[in-house]
Amino acid sequence: MPESPRGDGAARSRVVLAGSSGLIGSALAASLRSDGVTVTRLVRRPARTADEVEWHPGASALDPAVLAGASAVVGLSGASVGRFPWTAAYKRTLVSSRLGPTRAIADAVRALGADAPAFVSASAAGYYGSGVRLTEDAPAGDGFLANLCAQWERAARSAGDSARVALLRTAPVLHPDGVLKPLMLLTRAGLGGPVGRGTQAWPWISLDDEVRAIRHVIDAGLTGPVNLTGPTRATANDIGFALAVRMNRPFLLRAPVWAMRLVLGRDATEALLTSDADIVPAALTSSGFEFRHPTVESAIAAAVPAA
Repeated sequence: MPESPRGDGAARSRVVLAGSSGLIGSALAASLRSDGVTVTRLVRRPARTADEVEWHPGASALDPAVLAGASAVVGLSGASVGRFPWTAAYKRTLVSSRLGPTRAIADAVRALGADAPAFVSASAAGYYGSGVRLTEDAPAGDGFLANLCAQWERAARSAGDSARVALLRTAPVLHPDGVLKPLMLLTRAGLGGPVGRGTQAWPWISLDDEVRAIRHVIDAGLTGPVNLTGPTRATANDIGFALAVRMNRPFLLRAPVWAMRLVLGRDATEALLTSDADIVPAALTSSGFEFRHPTVESAIAAAVPAA
């Protein structure tokens, strides 16, 4: 379980969390609770425990009273980008599963006005497309995922000009239940190797640092876009090779771009695998955040048992 970045005084706060059943959300909820923070979970089924509130974004409004008195509301809802292929129907799901819940939270935050909690809304490193030394000031890129992230962030900002909104431009998480899942399957089968040319920069972050960074955003009162990415540039080859070494498997077979497009679809391939994005966590580091896993080797070692 990711450890908390803080302890004293946390027991007096409450955080509302949407998307608590996912990899990041479940780890964040556990981290907060370990410090005595009360977590109110928004769930799309009848509530089963006192810490759950049923909601149906898109069908009905979120009662602003659910957010009243909280220090922050964290929105992590969204269908997995790791499900392939991205068909036309699934791309609509990727959009609606993000925009609907985000707008519902933004509406509730706006209704509370000055009494509203901070709104910490998920976005993604895919906002930028490709580029070199991309800080939070860089513009949105092109393509499906970049356009989705821009819409997602506009939905969060609809909470109003006076709202405290932070936008988490999260990199793929190096975890067996995250971006490493398909890579581990291939590597275990001896099919690991360069993805495309392999020299493209892949943004990344460990689950531990992802959770610690979200908590840092809340505790430090950060607003605006925040890049949640590791501090050390890594290529697709760096990540794949580090995983192969950890699993004691070869790293030889190149996956051609045409084959990935055939299996995964053009949009998914270009957004997740062949884009070349050197993203810098400027807002985090300038606000004093220290990474526990500053390299892909450290992040993979923490997540994957040695073979």
